[in-house]
Amino acid sequence: MKLYNSLTRKKEVFEPVEDGFVGIYVCGPTVYGHSHLGHAKSYISFDVIVKYFRYSGYKVRYVQNITDVGHLTDDADAGEDKIATQARKERIEPMEVVEAYTRSYFEDMDALNVARPDIAPRPSGHIPEQIEMIEELIEKGHAYAVNGSVYFDVHSFKEYGKLSGRKVEELEEGARVNVNPDKKHPADFALWKKAETGHLMRWSSPWGKGYPGWHIECSVMSTKYLSQPFDIHGGGLENIFPHHESEIAQSEACHDAQFANYWLHNNMVTVNGMKMGKSLGNAISLKELFAGSHPLLEKACAPLTVRFFILSSHYRSPLDFSNKALGAAEKGLARLHATVKLLRDQLQRAPSGDIPPAITDMLAQHKERFTEVMNDDFNTSQAIAVLFDLNKAVNTLLNAEQPLSASALQAIDRLYRELGEDVLGLIPSDLSAEVGGNLVDGLLNLLITLRQEARAKKDWATSDAIRDHLIELGVILEDRSDGTVWKLKG
Repeated sequence: MKLYNSLTRKKEVFEPVEDGFVGIYVCGPTVYGHSHLGHAKSYISFDVIVKYFRYSGYKVRYVQNITDVGHLTDDADAGEDKIATQARKERIEPMEVVEAYTRSYFEDMDALNVARPDIAPRPSGHIPEQIEMIEELIEKGHAYAVNGSVYFDVHSFKEYGKLSGRKVEELEEGARVNVNPDKKHPADFALWKKAETGHLMRWSSPWGKGYPGWHIECSVMSTKYLSQPFDIHGGGLENIFPHHESEIAQSEACHDAQFANYWLHNNMVTVNGMKMGKSLGNAISLKELFAGSHPLLEKACAPLTVRFFILSSHYRSPLDFSNKALGAAEKGLARLHATVKLLRDQLQRAPSGDIPPAITDMLAQHKERFTEVMNDDFNTSQAIAVLFDLNKAVNTLLNAEQPLSASALQAIDRLYRELGEDVLGLIPSDLSAEVGGNLVDGLLNLLITLRQEARAKKDWATSDAIRDHLIELGVILEDRSDGTVWKLKG
């Protein structure tokens, strides 16, 4: 198995710290809002990586934190705490914000068939360990306290910048505009922040009332549950600097050992070729996506369609979201599900008999190709291509005059379950709801087409009858300049 290591900037053969065991830490969400497409890209990607390791026979401990304090609005160590800011907007307690959006996050991940992490620690529950690590860094000369805050001295760690490729001198030059007078060097980063008057999220420490910095939490929690060094640290490409760079510096400076052996980073999502952002009006939450309630969406999107769409590209490649791309994903997933549904229907009435050697060979070849592409840095787009090749071969067999034996159908179904369900998470055990949903979608689109034809012929009676009957069934048609879309009432 080879994976691309962001630290060495090349593909490397994976060698675990402990034989048969993989320890993975992935930076989880800061829970101050509903999850969006970027979250889906990251956590679906790492979900498949974890599932593939387990499928390959490894015991995996997957740790993914929930950030509930310390992540400031400039993603470094200035500005306000994002959760405290949201709490003020909603006029509730910060921990109410945390609980509400943590529940929302897991609801969305469950819908996307993303398995829960083995451990989901929060920094607010690991304050003593963070204080202890900061004290050790001070003792070793890597950190200094000033006016109730503590900063890491980047000049004390000669390898600072080895992940991102940035040089300390360049960072200092870029930081001089808003230099913090408490820092020895402009590029130094906060390990502990003094809590100003009125700041609700605060804990006692040797340096006074305060709260931990964003970076220290991941160093403490990953090492606590996976030891150091551990196998894989993952996260979004945007986390490389300053977050992951700072994690490496403080962890290796404190423990005098390699922090993580492999660094995996997923690329970002754009929307119609543009970077996603609230100010641009194209930030689509997963809840809006599932309901079809965002202005940019033509209709609701099933969670498994989103998963298929994301896995259709490599995790390290950028992914551009559009209604057209989503429609293609929907059709592709429907084709995959339709074949499996037909297979399982035929299994109910299949005759007994042996598995023909040709089918055994065909299944072995597809499994080998699937393993080959997944072993090459988890290439899910090629893995899906293998599934479609399998689909083509299976459709030919299912449509042959000679019915397949139950043993043959069971063997084919087992492979679909292994590759499509256990690894990619795209084929649920019960396909009736998924296939039924696609059927409803298809029928509604057919009625829309018939209505458009009636309107073109100025057959207003038929056009109105279709619209009115759908309204009675709870379906509303909206005629737009770019076509007609349907939505459910209420």
